[in-house]
Amino acid sequence: MTQFKFMLRVSALALLLSACASQPEPRPMPDDPYYAPAMPDEMEPPATPNGSLFNSRSSTQVNGLYSDIRARNLGDIITVQLQESTQASKSASTGLSRNSNVNLPTPNVLGRDLTFRDYSLSANLQGDTSFSGDAQADQSNSLSGEITVTVIRVLPNGNLIVRGEKWLTLNNGQEYVRLTGIIRPQDVRSDNTIWSNRVANARIEYSGTGSLADTQRQGWLTRFFNGPLWPL
Repeated sequence: MTQFKFMLRVSALALLLSACASQPEPRPMPDDPYYAPAMPDEMEPPATPNGSLFNSRSSTQVNGLYSDIRARNLGDIITVQLQESTQASKSASTGLSRNSNVNLPTPNVLGRDLTFRDYSLSANLQGDTSFSGDAQADQSNSLSGEITVTVIRVLPNGNLIVRGEKWLTLNNGQEYVRLTGIIRPQDVRSDNTIWSNRVANARIEYSGTGSLADTQRQGWLTRFFNGPLWPL
């Protein structure tokens, strides 16, 4: 009975510690200010016509007469085409073997073998130790689609920092795609699209919220028993 009470107290203490240590993860929400698009500066009023084809305002604009419409300014829009595919495989094999043999012959004194009550005093010791282990892991992931982001900053070397998110509301919840990274204006195609593998320091997040996403998450008690704190 005492042992049962001790185990009950240990279990209660473990549950209390796990409840304190495992806080629920904050759920992502739409309209996160971090992913809000950057707003460009207010446009200047149109120049007053003076009868000339040249005016100082149009000559200072980046998108001049001989430039294209590719994104290069704060607030411009770029469509990132997601074509992500990763595959990893790892295998390991270990084998150990050890054999030992010790043979002690019967002691001989004055030409005669020593015995004890007709039992020989010889001994033979043998030992075998072996270990074998195999491990293999395979993982593959793929993500395809499109997400349109905005330029939130133009670096001194001309590279663009982009950021954006896209939310899809479904019957049983919401799914979202978020992306941040750095791109070169030269990698942007004429239709203002770029492949995701051309995005430097890319952070791509694809997940969801709602009942379907909740059923795939482990509860705090399950995470405790499957976590490193559980001794078994």
